[in-house]
Amino acid sequence: MKVPRCKTGGLFIYNRFLFHNPPHKTLRFLYYSISLVSNHRLMKKVFTLILALLAVGSAANVQAQGIKMPQASSAQTITQEFGLGKVTITYSRPNTKGRKIFGGLEPYGQVWRTGANSATVITFTDDVTIEGNKVPAGEYALFTIPDANQWTIILNKTTKQWGAYEYKQADDFLRFKVKADKTSAPVETFTMQFADVKPTTAELNLMWERTALTLHLTTEVDSRIMASIDAAMQGDKKPYFAAAQYYYENNKDLNKALAWVTEAEKTDQKAPYYKYWKARIQLKMGNKAGAAATAQEGVRVAKEAKNDEYVRLNEAVIAQAK
Repeated sequence: MKVPRCKTGGLFIYNRFLFHNPPHKTLRFLYYSISLVSNHRLMKKVFTLILALLAVGSAANVQAQGIKMPQASSAQTITQEFGLGKVTITYSRPNTKGRKIFGGLEPYGQVWRTGANSATVITFTDDVTIEGNKVPAGEYALFTIPDANQWTIILNKTTKQWGAYEYKQADDFLRFKVKADKTSAPVETFTMQFADVKPTTAELNLMWERTALTLHLTTEVDSRIMASIDAAMQGDKKPYFAAAQYYYENNKDLNKALAWVTEAEKTDQKAPYYKYWKARIQLKMGNKAGAAATAQEGVRVAKEAKNDEYVRLNEAVIAQAK
């Protein structure tokens, strides 16, 4: 069997040979390769390299045979609408499997990929603020440095990397610290989730083993929404109802909100939701009698439409107006 050599006398190994030949030829290749290397240290390196290539070739062969197996750490992508944009996280979820994780498998004081396999990636379609730190829209690798009482959170600009092996602090966009808390019960599978999501605030929770972290996110949308309302009110199709709801929910000028919902009400006198929102605005303005009268009308039109939901909602306003 002829095996090519490099000019220095060392062995030149073809990956293509290992991947595209049956096992008996690969073993023969291994035998001849080792026999041709006289230097003990070089022979050890060659042997290690060949075994690694054989392992990769074996995995490729399994895939080629159409055998599918579940990943040891399942992948997950979660997307949360937030403000006027979205936050998306793609990560892999390892299990504890009875092991000590933080301070054990994942040592304190060392950069962790915050999951398994490829580095965790978090994407913002709009600017956000995390724990008081402004973060422009974009894609970031999410690394962490665990510690017993607090963790360092890292947003790194290099998203395409395996684990934290090629991590470079020079590529960090942001670092900040958060408190580490204890979970009420063990968490077997590493979990990231959004909680307490509101129009401009949200929490990102990280949980594994007996450790939990909470990152507080905020986003600024009011100035843009107000500007868009002002611009839309200059057009032919005025967003009376949506504008009235936004003004009510965000404690804006309630006189404007009442005028707008009244204009919306004119488009469909039999719509119980217009009555309901008008009654809520009147109640917030302190006009209990007006709110009760509007809500009573809302109950009537809701019953005519056989809309039980808005019967209940308008009745709730009546109860509050007493």
